[in-house]
Amino acid sequence: MTDDRTPARPERAIKPANKRGAARLGAVQALYQMDVGGSMLADVLAEFEAFRLGSELDGEQYREADPAWFRDLVKGVVAEQRRLDPEIHRALVAGWPLKRIDTTLRAILRAGAYELMCMTIVPARVVISEYIDVARAFYEGDEPRMVNGVLDRIAHTHRAEEFGAAAQAGNAAAGQGEGNNDGPAGN
Repeated sequence: MTDDRTPARPERAIKPANKRGAARLGAVQALYQMDVGGSMLADVLAEFEAFRLGSELDGEQYREADPAWFRDLVKGVVAEQRRLDPEIHRALVAGWPLKRIDTTLRAILRAGAYELMCMTIVPARVVISEYIDVARAFYEGDEPRMVNGVLDRIAHTHRAEEFGAAAQAGNAAAGQGEGNNDGPAGN
């Protein structure tokens, strides 16, 4: 006798965030809070470090995060925002200015761009992957692909040496995404 039941698909294992990954997620949340609520930098840092990073708040357990990484990201984005925003804007497809991007996505792009441009101890591909994961924590649609496209363009501009000559030649032949306007990042 045969079994007509479809075997259950194994659930995809969700990898737990490492301390820097949790710091990245916390930094995006803090940047969002500052942008939407107008909170001051010192207040947001103190709140997150005291009540959110690795703590329980309103019955929800937050993952333990690297507080120094969190602090460096948030402070750095705030300090470098005037330099970051034009870079992100250039990486977006024409017709999608940064001001048109929603607040959470803007925070993800700013944190990722800052880490790519100013915190170069983590390889660019790892940074991009980490921020795609952060985007997936907030979005189920095309936003993670957009994060990938924008941060990849910024990485190729600011960390070209990590991608080697073959990658540079491939990007030049592909026209760096020209003619592909499927969305804000051209993906």
